Amino acid sequence: MRNPKWHRDEIILTLNLYFELEPGQIHNSNPKVIELSELLNSLPLHEVRPDAKTFRNPNGVSLKLSNFLAIDPDSGRKGMTSFSQLDKKVFEEFYKKRAELKIVANRIKTTLGDKSLKNKLLSIEDLEEDFDSIREGEVIYKLHKYRERNPKITKVKKDKYFKENGKLDCEVCSFDFFQTYGKLGKGFIECHHRTPISELEPNSKTKLSDLALVCSNCHRMLHREINTLSIEALKAIINKKPRS
Repeated sequence: MRNPKWHRDEIILTLNLYFELEPGQIHNSNPKVIELSELLNSLPLHEVRPDAKTFRNPNGVSLKLSNFLAIDPDSGRKGMTSFSQLDKKVFEEFYKKRAELKIVANRIKTTLGDKSLKNKLLSIEDLEEDFDSIREGEVIYKLHKYRERNPKITKVKKDKYFKENGKLDCEVCSFDFFQTYGKLGKGFIECHHRTPISELEPNSKTKLSDLALVCSNCHRMLHREINTLSIEALKAIINKKPRS
């Protein structure tokens, strides 16, 4: 069996290194290539690695770097033409935005540098969202999910909201699980982290004001445009919808 396809996160980290190297430095004995190989192996993304020996090894990393030579209009090299559509998509996205690329790559690296946090992210299941469309990749998205699910602060948030409002209803559409489902829905509501994923810093602490209580449907809608759609904007969409 083949090893899994490259994630967006892995391509982002590799592309970031590509822009730091000269073509002649792209080889499997380069210390920076070896360092990247070790970093890719530490990502909390792939639990199944059919061929662990070759998984993101320095040779594989150098081949991926050579794929960018074939895509890069400035390289003047043929490179390895077996690049994927995702390789091309990520390259074109950051080709003229290298400062942004470095910020995203460094945010992933910082997250991985916290071993305790990295282990916690491993417990966050892979969800249905298309991580290839999320600019910051799956690692930072899992960080977002972890912040939303922190049991200590979410309990404080729910308790405070209930004390102030006498109920736990969605801050977007006002749906109340207890009102609809009775005892089964008592105390149930989801938490959404308001901070756009592009601004989420690994070392920052979640405040009560960072969280909003939302129903499952509104939460899914917020995550469909996680960098741009706010609680207030989604509420406005609902309010503008014609009543049947």
